[in-house]
Amino acid sequence: MPKLKLSKLCSGFNENGFAARLEGPDLIVNAVNTLEDAGDGEITFLSNPKYESAVATTKASAVILKDGVPIPEGVSGIRCVDPYAGVTLAIIALHGYRQHPRWGISEGAHIAPTAQIGPDASIAPSATVSAQVTIGDRCVLYPGSFVGEGAKIGHDCVLFPNVVIYDHSVLGNRVTIHAGSVVGQDGLGYAPVDKKWVKIPQVGRTVIEDDVEIGANCAIDRATLGRTTIGAGSKFGNLIVVGHGTTVGPDCLFVGLVGVAGSAKVGRHVTLAGQVGVAGHLSIGDDVTCGGQSGIVGDIEAGSTVRGMPAMPVENWRRSVKALPKLPELLRRVKSLEQEVEELRRKVDTNP
Repeated sequence: MPKLKLSKLCSGFNENGFAARLEGPDLIVNAVNTLEDAGDGEITFLSNPKYESAVATTKASAVILKDGVPIPEGVSGIRCVDPYAGVTLAIIALHGYRQHPRWGISEGAHIAPTAQIGPDASIAPSATVSAQVTIGDRCVLYPGSFVGEGAKIGHDCVLFPNVVIYDHSVLGNRVTIHAGSVVGQDGLGYAPVDKKWVKIPQVGRTVIEDDVEIGANCAIDRATLGRTTIGAGSKFGNLIVVGHGTTVGPDCLFVGLVGVAGSAKVGRHVTLAGQVGVAGHLSIGDDVTCGGQSGIVGDIEAGSTVRGMPAMPVENWRRSVKALPKLPELLRRVKSLEQEVEELRRKVDTNP
């Protein structure tokens, strides 16, 4: 594991556009850890003010934090405008990215004679590559991964264990798909005929563009006709479902348990927090943020922040949530007022 002086880390922050300065001794650190768990020789960070009190008791040798937060005696600090970005750079510098096994082309893999495999690919035992598949340079396929007939996979892609890429799906470059996810399976396409459901052949495909990362146990349907598209740079958490014919724009962020129904159009840089549900055949504009457990049942304008079921502007949602505990008392008062009005009406009727 690398060891770095704090001054070296600080220089790296500045070189990447995150203005930073060192306070205290120029110590050597060898790892990044949390405020609670860090120890001697480790660096930690404070991004959320909620945890500021933990800085005073941390056992870390150094902490990345904003101006204005006191640094305990004996602890060095790197002052940084964006500590979260700073700790990301520190993790990269001290820990690096996951190193994948190098199997070469394993004799235990099942590879069709017509498949084309790029140089320096690493394909594990029990992986399956079907006929007419194209796999780019330096790709890694873990055990149990399956690539269906005619699929195309770009360069530097990683398929973790038991990932399934259905036939004729397309992956761009630098795509990472975590264990158990499925790309290009049939969507929910059935026609109602005489109270029975008749399957509609799903003859479209799924396209995953460059630099997409998909979490574990996700499912991305192929289109009935045309294509389902996940835009370049988008990142999915675990247990995400995207219905057939949906278009997800570039640089979107879907947190766990998000479901997007078929034929929806999601714009650029849209964030859907955990357990958000999106109805089909609607449009979400660019730069929309939707809070957790919300239900989107209509189009959302670009730049909006929404929450609730149905999703509404977040200011309205906050007022609604604040008013909710008062409803029982409000109902009691309304009932009392109704009784008073009824008594007045009777008096007026009997004394015209």
